Order: sequence, then C-alpha cells, then structure tokens
Amino acid sequence: MDDYLENIKILIVDDQDFIRSMLRQMLGVLGAREIYDAIDGEDAWEKLPIIEPDLIIADWEMQPMNGLQFTRRIRSDENSPNPYIPIIMMTGHSDLDRVMIARDSGINEFVAKPVAAKSLFTRIVNVVEHPRSFVRTDTFFGPDRRRHKKAVKKDRRGMKNEEKNGKQTSAESSPEDTKVVAE
Repeated sequence: MDDYLENIKILIVDDQDFIRSMLRQMLGVLGAREIYDAIDGEDAWEKLPIIEPDLIIADWEMQPMNGLQFTRRIRSDENSPNPYIPIIMMTGHSDLDRVMIARDSGINEFVAKPVAAKSLFTRIVNVVEHPRSFVRTDTFFGPDRRRHKKAVKKDRRGMKNEEKNGKQTSAESSPEDTKVVAE
C-alpha cells in the first residue's frame, strides 16, 4: 500500500487548514507524493489546468464556491480541463438526502467527516480500480449513479402487462431467467 498512490496527483479542496493538513498527512501515509490543495472551489478551479490532478477530494461546505458548485462546474463547463476527473465529496452531514444531492451533482464517491484513513483509501480504490461509466442526459453529466449489480430473478423489463401481472403460466424460474442489473 505504500506506493499505491505514488503516481496519482491529488487536489484537496477544503476551506479549513486543519482538514487540508490532516488529509495531506493521511494521503502521505497511504503513499501519495503529489498532493496539492485549494481553499475553495474558486481557488481549485483556477489551479485545475496548472496542476492537472488525477483525483479531487472536495469539501461540500465552502465559500464562495462550495463543493457541489465546483463539481457541477467541472462536469458541465465547456472550459473544464477534465470533466471526467474523479471527485470524492467530504462533508460532516452524511444523511441520505445529502448523499443523494452530492451523487446527483456528479461526484464519484462520498465520505463523511471525520474522515478515517481506511474509508478514504476505500473510496480512492473504488475510483481508481472500479471507475464507473459516465452518463449524459439533459439534466445530468457524471458517473453512472447506478452502482451495485445484483441478480434479479424473472427480469420483467420488456414483458407485456399481462405477463407482469402473472397471467402467463410458467414453470419455476431457471438460471436463464436470472439477469444481472444495476441498481
């Protein structure tokens, strides 16, 4: 693990000196050598084309540009140097609504403060080793929000309403009836 992050440029975006310092030390222990920081989204936006980071760890609560605004700008601004860059969002407020809002802004991963080294490393491994495809719709651009794959018996997509309502008689489901779908 000492050299896992050795060649990954990481940009920390947080308005608190203590948090940036703590993350810098944590990432250093995890093997990161190129760690940069910015005090808010505006500062980070200006540094993006210069640093060209491989990964961003951004706090949600900052002024004048918070982590959500920063993420949306990276994903949608035509002048974005890399709209596909992995972004891990940090916040001290980890209720489900906030996780969903962050996800819908285009982040790749979410981590709650106080940040533990193991949690952060797990999120980094996820974005490095298991990158999700990006999706573009009229209202969203970012990593596919469906994350987990699980087997579903009798996948009913594409069936007629009569079949869905059980009017079709069939034998017990077979392995051919099981499909893997993303949640």
